[in-house]
Amino acid sequence: MSYLGATIRRVRYGLSVCTLGDYADPRRVVELAQVAEAAGWEALFVWDHLGFAVGMPSADPWVTLAAVAQATSRLRLGTGVTALPRRRPQVVANAVAALDQLSGGRVTFGAGLGNVPAEFSAFGEPDDARGRAAKLDEALEVVDALWSGGPVDHHGRHYTVEGVTLAPLPVQRPRVPIWIGGDSDAAKRRAARWDGWIVGGDDPAGHMRVSPAELGAGIGRLAPPSRSYDVALTGVSAAGDRRLPRAYADVGATWWLESIHGLRGSLAEMTDRGRRRATRRSLVG
Repeated sequence: MSYLGATIRRVRYGLSVCTLGDYADPRRVVELAQVAEAAGWEALFVWDHLGFAVGMPSADPWVTLAAVAQATSRLRLGTGVTALPRRRPQVVANAVAALDQLSGGRVTFGAGLGNVPAEFSAFGEPDDARGRAAKLDEALEVVDALWSGGPVDHHGRHYTVEGVTLAPLPVQRPRVPIWIGGDSDAAKRRAARWDGWIVGGDDPAGHMRVSPAELGAGIGRLAPPSRSYDVALTGVSAAGDRRLPRAYADVGATWWLESIHGLRGSLAEMTDRGRRRATRRSLVG
């Protein structure tokens, strides 16, 4: 089965963990990751927010994922997503490369504009969307170039690199997969230039805010090159429910990322959800 000339793999299942509040403690995320891996989930993605800027505890994603990498052996690990415009691309390139080494090549890098202006303005940084978009596109170029393994010379509007070669490099070649978050037309155009698109499909109340038809229409507008391509959707499903993920798989989703957060339930309830996969059977094919 294929769409847009790309080969569809079976739908894979992961968790998307909101690392605010209860899950600001990395030890809780590690415990959840171990439960999830034992249950057969295939990935764990974490949020990347400076929640403390608005009065909410938040975990550092790279420290958290490094701990998860050491405590697991199969889970794919990533951010969903990093607001790259508020980070230095050379530091991100180095951190992600180190995490890919630590995990044995299990990392996916999710990147986006950042949707909380206070995480910029509280620290004296510009928070206008147009400026963030320009920085995001240029920062992605810098990160990709550094992961290439060759000397990088870059002289752009926002970033300068003078003949630098990154080492050590990520395990994955030619680069760690880059997934772009966001549902605007600009985000879709950006996502088509990289390796995947990650969509927030649910709201804080636990309802799906993106229908299968809407996701399918968005995939149709992506028009990525003819190559393997991922579309990941965060969502809320009951254990054993094959119908809901199947509806999104039918329009092209390749990953279902079950949302785990404090508003959905207690730590015990969310851990119990992590113990139970939606299905162990392929949804596509």
